[in-house]
Amino acid sequence: MARIRSLTHDDNPARPPRTEVDCTYGITYAEDGTKLLRLATLGSDMRKSIPKPSQIIEIDSLMAAELATILRETFGVS
Repeated sequence: MARIRSLTHDDNPARPPRTEVDCTYGITYAEDGTKLLRLATLGSDMRKSIPKPSQIIEIDSLMAAELATILRETFGVS
């Protein structure tokens, strides 16, 4: 798992997704007591084993605010 420390725009076009996955979320706390939102993607439907987290990211309130701004700018929602 990894805690996001910065968000930087990437100008290189990304390839289209190969598959769709489900994502779970929950609240956890860093060692210093900082509240974190944890997002965990589960393996794709093609995974041979039972669904389990394959990538976990955690964001604090500062990254959440920055991500909210990016989402509003990208999708034009308020």
